[in-house]
Formats: sequence, structure tokens, C-alpha cells
Amino acid sequence: MTTYTGSGNFEGASFVKTSFKNATMRFSDLSGVTMRSVDVGGLDIDSHDLFFGSLFVNGVDVVPLVDAELNRQFPGRELQKAQTPEGLREAFTAVASAWQSTVTDAPADLVDAHVQDEWSLSETLRHLILATDAWLRGGIMRMPQPFHEIGQIFTGAGAMGFDMSIFRAEPPSYQEVLAVRAERQRMVSDFLETATADVLAEERDDPWGGDWHPTVGDCVRVILEEEWAHLRYIRRDLALVSADEKVSTAAS
Repeated sequence: MTTYTGSGNFEGASFVKTSFKNATMRFSDLSGVTMRSVDVGGLDIDSHDLFFGSLFVNGVDVVPLVDAELNRQFPGRELQKAQTPEGLREAFTAVASAWQSTVTDAPADLVDAHVQDEWSLSETLRHLILATDAWLRGGIMRMPQPFHEIGQIFTGAGAMGFDMSIFRAEPPSYQEVLAVRAERQRMVSDFLETATADVLAEERDDPWGGDWHPTVGDCVRVILEEEWAHLRYIRRDLALVSADEKVSTAAS
């Protein structure tokens, strides 16, 4: 299978009677793509940024429909847009409880299991440690170096100039991951316990160096969005690896 990486050669191109059957697109820009008279049976789209834009299918923007369905599947997710201190406290309690159930129910032999190029449960928890460090310790608390050494940085960070020496080369044990993760969750809870409306309205810099100047409340909402998004990913992947394991066991 041919792999195209870092190519802009398809921008503005037209594809007529072309087969993309079973193709995979990752970390790619499909914004503004128009499809007409196409076969889309089994088309699988997963976008972290879906809810910041629109997606039209047969003339209908399906983003609000997807958002509502995910709120149904993940009770408490609808609270992630809360604007008040009380609302954000309730929102974080809800997602922390959902994560606790997932971590508790995950089979011990699957915590490092992968689905293709996706992160394992252990790696996902490490990424949420990093997300908390970025937006709470870096964004809100303004710590010069907010990151724990076991954090899982996003793909391509090194190529973007991020100092990867911050992070430990050897993967940590799952027990260490759980301990640091619990510590970071307590940090968020402790911050929200005393946060006021005035504090939430204070402006901060984007911890990743962008032009956006979020409020403290915005930073908390980013943490909540990361928590719910990655909970969905890992529940999806754990279901897939569990199913594969059952098939392998039955065949042996």
C-alpha cells in the first residue's frame, strides 16, 4: 500500500471515478472537501475537532446530532461546557467517575494493548497527565516547566520543536501511571474547589504558544474536552481488543 506523508499535492484536486476503498487518512486536512455521488458505505470518521466546525451529509449538518448522541452515550459529557464554578466542579466529578469505572473494569492484560496506531490505556492516561499539566499547571498556574516526565506527548511534537528531553525515555509501570494520574486529578479537583467566577474570568496565555488567550475557565473546559474525548477513544479500543482476544481464544 502506498503511503503519502506531508504532501500538499492534493489541495484543490479533483478525483473522478477514483477508488479510495479501504484507504486510511490520519493527521490530514480534509476541511472543505466536497463529495458528490460517492459510495460511503462503512465510511468511518473520527475527528477530535469535529465540534468546532460543521459536517454536512446530504445537506444536513450532523455535528449537533453527533454531539447529542455522544451526550446520551456518555452521561455527564454535556456538562463540559459549564460556565460557573459549581458547574465545572460537577463536570469534572462526572468525567472523573466515568474514567474510574473504565480503569477499574479494564482487564489487566489489556492496559498496554493497542489498536493499530492508537494509544493503549496506559498511554492514554499518560496523555491526560500531560493535558492536565499543560492547561492547569502551565496555562492556569503559569509554571515555567509544568510537565511530569511520564507524560505522553502528541505525535509530531518533536518535529514541531518541542523539547522532548523533558520526558522519560523508558515507559513507566502502569502502577506509576495510575499514581501520577490520581495526583493530577486531585490537583484539578482542589483548584476547582476554591475557584470563583472572577478567577475563571481571568485571561491566560495558550500553554502551547498559540495566539489564543483563553480564560481560566476556558483552560478547565479544554481539560474536560480532552478527558471525554480520550475516554471515548479508549472505550472504543478496549472493546475492539477484547473482541479480538475472544476470537483468538476461540480459535486456539
